[in-house]
Amino acid sequence: MSKSVQDILALIKEKGIKMVDFKMVDINGQYRHVTIPAQNFSEDTMKSGIGFDASNYGYAVVEKSDMVFIPDPNTAVIDPFCEIPTLSMTGNAMIIDNPENRPLAQYPRNIVLAAEKYMKDTGIADTMLILPEFEFYLFDQVGWDVSGKSISVNMDAKQSYWNSATEGKGVVVQKQKNYHIAKPFDISYECRSEMCLLMKEMGIDINYHHPEVAASGQFEIEPQLGKMSEMADATMMIKYIIHNTALKYGKTATFMPKPIYGEAGSGMHVHMLLLKDGEPVFSKDGAYANLSETAHYFMGGLLKHIASLCALTNPSTNSFKRLVPGFEAPVTIGYATSNRSAVIRIPAYAKTPNKRRFELRNPDATCNPYFCYAAILMAGLDGVKNKIDPHANGWGPYDVNLYHLSDEEKAKLKHLPASLDEALNALENDHDYLTEGGVFPEELIKSFIKAKREECKELSKIPHPAEFEKYYNL
Repeated sequence: MSKSVQDILALIKEKGIKMVDFKMVDINGQYRHVTIPAQNFSEDTMKSGIGFDASNYGYAVVEKSDMVFIPDPNTAVIDPFCEIPTLSMTGNAMIIDNPENRPLAQYPRNIVLAAEKYMKDTGIADTMLILPEFEFYLFDQVGWDVSGKSISVNMDAKQSYWNSATEGKGVVVQKQKNYHIAKPFDISYECRSEMCLLMKEMGIDINYHHPEVAASGQFEIEPQLGKMSEMADATMMIKYIIHNTALKYGKTATFMPKPIYGEAGSGMHVHMLLLKDGEPVFSKDGAYANLSETAHYFMGGLLKHIASLCALTNPSTNSFKRLVPGFEAPVTIGYATSNRSAVIRIPAYAKTPNKRRFELRNPDATCNPYFCYAAILMAGLDGVKNKIDPHANGWGPYDVNLYHLSDEEKAKLKHLPASLDEALNALENDHDYLTEGGVFPEELIKSFIKAKREECKELSKIPHPAEFEKYYNL
């Protein structure tokens, strides 16, 4: 049920709210916020908004950079991490125009809403449901130094195998043996359970949480399927909850795809399906994996544009330390049922028509979720509009163990970009599908590419500790 300004005012009074916090999103997908005293919140706040400088958020706006943030009352939740009673809302950025404000096209939340509108306008579907899986590490300590005299990082997870000689109670996990491990080894169970309970309080339904493969503190929390625009908001809140709850328990959380050498990487696999008038678009009995022609075309669009998508779904240099051939990482451009090495995996357990779907396995949570989810939808719709058949294009199905293929057969496979630089090149050359319907502004794509190229350039100049091992004594 939609909330009104009066509902928010009543909630402020009922809960004794002292502060109202407005959470905004920058180009990298990080929260920024502005807070006002609760007594200053009024109907005019919802109409006139809160002013901010969009250029400081990374957006290259053609108009003046002074914008207003208009809160969405439907996102109102009480922030459990503030000692002073605080009501939190997210919303949309608007350009100050007379007589009315209009949406800032580059603002992430507006892009997701534009992508959903574009989907409806095509007539292909009216709803996209997604389910992102959140893999992350919980460390007991982390520190780094990048300076003239030191280039280092150190971290520790109490239960990790490397503490077997010092832990004192023998409760350590063998390397890569953490998957679903139970107490007493699962020492962060209460922390993760509290994360899930807080998510539920904020209206985010959770399927489960569990230890993941890496022994050095890797875990997963999986929410339930949700509408794309709502799940983009939920993704921001899920990460906010995980980071802050970890700190409450004396730990630190990271969504870095590859924080530890030799341990499993963390991804954010995105399950997806389309509905039209409440009916599943992707289901067809008797077809391959019981998926419809539309579903296959949607996969075809994803696979055609996967290299450029990587710039938005995997936008960190660290992302490509996870996406390495020869491991369980999804690097092969193709689709398959129950095959984790292909970029698109069709889960065999999703048997009922309203649950039949597939997952894109390459994304990770360093992405801006609004950009990531909107780009996935736009690539898939492009596949449906242009009838891009993944089988006819040689992208599968790969219903074999790709690691057991002969060298000759492996040589025929195509893989994801090997670096962020490669992905940015692909995005520069292939982004027309994103600008369809004005969903992704050309200025935003150029600004995003420029910022990420600067990141790559900066990081390429920094010596790596492993280089000392290789070259110091040559």
